[in-house]
Amino acid sequence: MQREFATTFSLLSALFFLLTPELIPVSEAVWLNIPKTGTKCVSEEIQSKVVVLADYLVISDEHSIFPTVSVKVTSPYGNVLHHSDNATHGQFAFTTQESGTYLACFEAVGNSHGNKDISINLDWKTGIAAKDWDSIARKEKIEGVELELRKLEGAVEGIHENLLYLKDREADMRIVSEKTNSRVAWYSIMSLGICIVVSALQILYLKQYFERKKLI
Repeated sequence: MQREFATTFSLLSALFFLLTPELIPVSEAVWLNIPKTGTKCVSEEIQSKVVVLADYLVISDEHSIFPTVSVKVTSPYGNVLHHSDNATHGQFAFTTQESGTYLACFEAVGNSHGNKDISINLDWKTGIAAKDWDSIARKEKIEGVELELRKLEGAVEGIHENLLYLKDREADMRIVSEKTNSRVAWYSIMSLGICIVVSALQILYLKQYFERKKLI
């Protein structure tokens, strides 16, 4: 019985690690080089009702320079979810209210960077990766295999929600495609009709012209 359970758990774990990178954007740590004049942005397309957690840290190669940045996070509709000025590090967290592209922009502030580019480490987590599993384990008094099964359960739920989101997106795109095809068809018919009418008018005009000149 234990061998069968271990085998099943191993298969579920393998399935989790295979499907998670494809269907669930869990965690992404990136390095950003911000120019001394300008803004660098990071975007990610996220569905609604997803927890997002991110930590950022400004890195300086020189101990005498403490560069600061201005941070602004916006939703697909332009709502400001997080804003901070003169920051050297920080964190932002929110639950998405609408599906779309969320944008995090970093801008160098003043002359704090010593006229040099700024490096930022950004650790961006969404969905299951944003959960504090240590706190959940302590609160519900679970550990080991049971905790891993809870993580797998959360991953499966995330995969299911993501598949539903992709299905809805595919349906929306199909509707747009069908409307576009319909409009193109009507435009083609209208263009053909206009060409026929113009050709008929040209023939009529030429016939009348030749009749007036008594050429026919």
